[in-house]
Amino acid sequence: MKKIWNSWLRNATFIYCVIYTIVTLVNSIGYLITGVYSDPSGNWHEIDRALVVLIGIIAYEMATKLPIKNTVIKMITTYIPTMLLTFFYVWTTSFREPLAKSAYQDIFINYTGLFLIISIVVIISEKKKHKNKQ
Repeated sequence: MKKIWNSWLRNATFIYCVIYTIVTLVNSIGYLITGVYSDPSGNWHEIDRALVVLIGIIAYEMATKLPIKNTVIKMITTYIPTMLLTFFYVWTTSFREPLAKSAYQDIFINYTGLFLIISIVVIISEKKKHKNKQ
Protein backbone atom coordinates (compact mmCIF):
# COMPACT_ATOMS: atom_id res chain seq x y z
CA MET A 1 0.00 0.00 0.00
CA LYS A 2 2.89 2.35 0.76
CA LYS A 3 4.25 1.80 -2.75
CA ILE A 4 0.88 2.71 -4.28
CA TRP A 5 0.60 5.76 -2.01
CA ASN A 6 4.05 7.00 -3.00
CA SER A 7 3.74 6.16 -6.69
CA TRP A 8 0.47 7.94 -7.58
CA LEU A 9 -2.18 8.04 -4.85
CA ARG A 10 -0.60 10.81 -2.77
CA ASN A 11 -0.36 13.11 -5.79
CA ALA A 12 -3.90 12.28 -6.94
CA THR A 13 -5.30 12.88 -3.45
CA PHE A 14 -3.56 16.25 -3.19
CA ILE A 15 -4.80 17.36 -6.61
CA TYR A 16 -8.33 16.16 -5.77
CA CYS A 17 -8.40 18.17 -2.53
CA VAL A 18 -7.08 21.33 -4.17
CA ILE A 19 -9.48 21.19 -7.12
CA TYR A 20 -12.48 20.35 -4.95
CA THR A 21 -11.67 23.22 -2.60
CA ILE A 22 -11.23 25.73 -5.42
CA VAL A 23 -14.43 24.65 -7.19
CA THR A 24 -16.39 24.81 -3.94
CA LEU A 25 -15.06 28.27 -3.12
CA VAL A 26 -15.79 29.62 -6.60
CA ASN A 27 -19.30 28.16 -6.49
CA SER A 28 -19.96 29.60 -3.02
CA ILE A 29 -18.62 33.03 -3.98
CA GLY A 30 -20.81 32.97 -7.07
CA TYR A 31 -23.88 32.24 -4.96
CA LEU A 32 -22.98 34.97 -2.45
CA ILE A 33 -22.46 37.56 -5.18
CA THR A 34 -25.93 36.84 -6.55
CA GLY A 35 -27.48 37.10 -3.08
CA VAL A 36 -28.04 33.39 -2.45
CA TYR A 37 -26.81 32.63 1.07
CA SER A 38 -27.32 28.87 1.10
CA ASP A 39 -26.78 26.26 -1.59
CA PRO A 40 -30.24 25.61 -3.07
CA SER A 41 -29.22 22.09 -4.06
CA GLY A 42 -27.95 21.26 -0.58
CA ASN A 43 -25.77 18.34 0.35
CA TRP A 44 -26.43 16.36 -2.80
CA HIS A 45 -24.79 19.15 -4.77
CA GLU A 46 -21.62 18.72 -2.70
CA ILE A 47 -21.62 14.96 -3.31
CA ASP A 48 -22.20 15.51 -7.02
CA ARG A 49 -19.31 17.95 -7.19
CA ALA A 50 -17.05 15.57 -5.28
CA LEU A 51 -17.79 12.69 -7.67
CA VAL A 52 -17.36 14.78 -10.82
CA VAL A 53 -14.01 16.05 -9.50
CA LEU A 54 -13.08 12.42 -8.78
CA ILE A 55 -13.86 11.53 -12.41
CA GLY A 56 -11.60 14.40 -13.44
CA ILE A 57 -8.79 13.04 -11.28
CA ILE A 58 -9.30 9.60 -12.82
CA ALA A 59 -8.93 11.27 -16.24
CA TYR A 60 -5.74 13.00 -15.10
CA GLU A 61 -4.26 9.76 -13.80
CA MET A 62 -5.23 7.95 -17.02
CA ALA A 63 -3.66 10.68 -19.14
CA THR A 64 -0.43 10.62 -17.18
CA LYS A 65 -0.14 6.84 -16.79
CA LEU A 66 -1.38 5.41 -20.11
CA PRO A 67 1.54 3.93 -22.06
CA ILE A 68 0.62 5.77 -25.29
CA LYS A 69 3.31 7.97 -26.83
CA ASN A 70 1.10 10.18 -29.04
CA THR A 71 -0.32 12.88 -26.75
CA VAL A 72 -3.43 13.55 -28.86
CA ILE A 73 -4.34 9.85 -29.00
CA LYS A 74 -3.72 9.59 -25.26
CA MET A 75 -6.04 12.55 -24.60
CA ILE A 76 -8.80 11.12 -26.80
CA THR A 77 -8.39 7.70 -25.17
CA THR A 78 -8.76 9.38 -21.79
CA TYR A 79 -11.57 11.78 -22.72
CA ILE A 80 -14.07 9.32 -24.21
CA PRO A 81 -14.44 6.89 -21.27
CA THR A 82 -14.32 9.62 -18.63
CA MET A 83 -16.90 11.75 -20.48
CA LEU A 84 -19.13 8.67 -20.75
CA LEU A 85 -18.63 8.05 -17.02
CA THR A 86 -19.62 11.65 -16.33
CA PHE A 87 -22.78 11.30 -18.46
CA PHE A 88 -23.57 8.06 -16.64
CA TYR A 89 -23.25 9.81 -13.29
CA VAL A 90 -25.53 12.64 -14.41
CA TRP A 91 -28.04 10.05 -15.60
CA THR A 92 -27.96 8.27 -12.22
CA THR A 93 -28.75 11.55 -10.45
CA SER A 94 -32.06 11.62 -12.31
CA PHE A 95 -33.28 8.82 -10.02
CA ARG A 96 -33.22 11.13 -6.98
CA GLU A 97 -34.42 14.35 -8.62
CA PRO A 98 -35.44 15.57 -12.07
CA LEU A 99 -32.58 16.83 -14.17
CA ALA A 100 -32.51 20.32 -15.60
CA LYS A 101 -33.26 20.38 -19.31
CA SER A 102 -29.69 21.43 -19.96
CA ALA A 103 -28.02 18.99 -17.53
CA TYR A 104 -26.17 16.96 -20.16
CA GLN A 105 -25.25 20.06 -22.15
CA ASP A 106 -23.98 21.78 -19.01
CA ILE A 107 -21.81 18.88 -17.90
CA PHE A 108 -20.54 18.39 -21.46
CA ILE A 109 -19.52 22.04 -21.77
CA ASN A 110 -17.94 22.21 -18.31
CA TYR A 111 -16.11 18.88 -18.49
CA THR A 112 -14.98 19.32 -22.10
CA GLY A 113 -13.85 22.90 -21.51
CA LEU A 114 -11.75 21.98 -18.51
CA PHE A 115 -10.41 18.88 -20.27
CA LEU A 116 -9.36 20.95 -23.29
CA ILE A 117 -7.66 23.59 -21.16
CA ILE A 118 -5.70 20.96 -19.25
CA SER A 119 -4.86 19.10 -22.48
CA ILE A 120 -3.54 22.27 -24.10
CA VAL A 121 -1.39 23.02 -21.06
CA VAL A 122 -0.02 19.45 -21.11
CA ILE A 123 0.70 19.56 -24.84
CA ILE A 124 2.49 22.92 -24.54
CA SER A 125 4.55 21.76 -21.57
CA GLU A 126 5.51 18.53 -23.36
CA LYS A 127 6.60 20.51 -26.42
CA LYS A 128 8.67 22.79 -24.17
CA LYS A 129 10.33 19.78 -22.49
CA HIS A 130 11.03 18.21 -25.87
CA LYS A 131 12.47 21.49 -27.17
CA ASN A 132 14.68 21.91 -24.08
CA LYS A 133 16.08 18.38 -24.49
CA GLN A 134 17.26 19.20 -27.99
